[in-house]
Amino acid sequence: MSILLDNIWFKYPIDGKWVIKGVSHEIRDRVVEVILGPNGSGKTTLLKIAGLIYKPLKGKVIAWGHDFWRLKNSAAVAIRRKIVYVHEKPILLKGSVFHNIAYGLYLRNYGFNEVKTLVDRVLREYNLLYLRDKDSRSLSAGEAQIVSILRAIVLEPEILLLDEPLAHLDIDKRRIVVEAIKSLRRNGSGIVIATHDMYLVERLAEDIYMLKNGVLTRISKEELIKLL
Repeated sequence: MSILLDNIWFKYPIDGKWVIKGVSHEIRDRVVEVILGPNGSGKTTLLKIAGLIYKPLKGKVIAWGHDFWRLKNSAAVAIRRKIVYVHEKPILLKGSVFHNIAYGLYLRNYGFNEVKTLVDRVLREYNLLYLRDKDSRSLSAGEAQIVSILRAIVLEPEILLLDEPLAHLDIDKRRIVVEAIKSLRRNGSGIVIATHDMYLVERLAEDIYMLKNGVLTRISKEELIKLL
C-alpha cells in the first residue's frame, strides 16, 4: 500500500459545495488507474489530495503507513518526494530543457554527473535529445507538455499522478507518453491519470473509475462503453 484515502471530504471556501464526498481509495503499486468524469467533477482536486498538495477537510490520507497530515516537516518532505504530480498546463522554469528535467534530481541531491547521465538517457530513449538545449520559453505547447512529463519520469517516482497528460500532443508524442508510463509501471510505480481521453483508457487503463457529484466509483470497460 502506498497511498490510502480514507473517507475524504473536500470543498473550496468560495462556493462552499463539497467537491469530494466521502471518497475512500487505495493507490497501488504497478497499477495504472484512469479517473474519468465531467468537467468540474473534482478530478484535479482528487489528484492533488492524493499528491499531498491539498489537505482534506475531513478524512485521512495514509501515506506509506503514516497519517500524512500529522507528520513533522522533514518526514512529510521525504514522503512527498516519493510522489510526482504533473499539472494539466505545463509549469516550466526559466532556462533550458535540460535544466527543467534536471531540477527535481538536484532537489534530491543527485550530483551533476549523475544528473547529466539520467537527463540525457531519458531524452535519448524517447528520441528527444534535440530539445536538450532549447530555452523553455521557445517550446511549443506540445513540447512543453512532454518536457513536464519527462521531468516527472526521470525521477522514477513511486506514485505518478497525471492530469490530462496528452493535451497538446501529436500522435508521436502520445506514443512516447504511453511507453514511458508502461516502463514506470514495470519498474513498480503506481500511476493515476485523470483524463477525458479514450486513447489512454484503451492503451493503459487497468482500473477505471468515474468521479461524479463528488463520488468515486469503479467501472468496467463494458460499463464505460454503455456510458459513451
